[in-house]
Amino acid sequence: MSPLSAPQPLFSVIAPVLGECGRINGLVDNIRAAGYGLAIEIIVVDGDPAGATLRALDRPGVTGLTSPPGRGRQQNAGAAVASGEYLLFLHADTRLPAGAFEAAAGLLEGRAELGAFSLAIRSDNVLLRLIAAAATWRSRFFSLPYGDQALFLRRDLFEAMGGFADIPIMEDVELVRTLRRAGGRVAISPRCVTTSARRWRAGGILATTGRNLALLLFFTLGVSPHRLARHYPAMPEGPKQANAPAGNRP
Repeated sequence: MSPLSAPQPLFSVIAPVLGECGRINGLVDNIRAAGYGLAIEIIVVDGDPAGATLRALDRPGVTGLTSPPGRGRQQNAGAAVASGEYLLFLHADTRLPAGAFEAAAGLLEGRAELGAFSLAIRSDNVLLRLIAAAATWRSRFFSLPYGDQALFLRRDLFEAMGGFADIPIMEDVELVRTLRRAGGRVAISPRCVTTSARRWRAGGILATTGRNLALLLFFTLGVSPHRLARHYPAMPEGPKQANAPAGNRP
């Protein structure tokens, strides 16, 4: 098939990354497995100006970009070059379930302007399973999913909203709140994405959960996200990749 006759992608998946050399190829493989048989565009946006994660990417057919660091900025940069009818924003340590794209399209074509998935955490720890269940309940009851639940919406709506706010944290919460203030509907799929437990392992389960709740509370009360970002540690480094170029940080 020639490029001129290639179909428009159903979804553009935008993955903001930083120091993810050991995860990036697995992430691309997961997207393609979840979207098997569909036209899916994959855009990886590296917040490292040197593009360390992009240099570790060895899967063909992926659009790679660099941008200033920050999930909001990186996701906006990816959306600016996306061509899919729908956008799905996927964190590097989150994995999609089988049938994810069909489920997402069904929600957007039916009863929602923005959607996300239920949450599971990749761990056998009972407390983390309870935290994941509570996050799913929160997102359904309050219509407030977080970015690690893989937010998705129509590309034209995202552009009309002006994209993510250029803030260091809470860009996902602000996007959802902006849509809800405009009367938009939010739906949560019963299918679960699975995210890594590395942030909880690094910071402690109770301490990390308490900090996240406190940050959300203070953001809701109007505290500047630039001030709150001082209390949000960087993501722990991912696993090293054996064939990553020498000198790259994982």
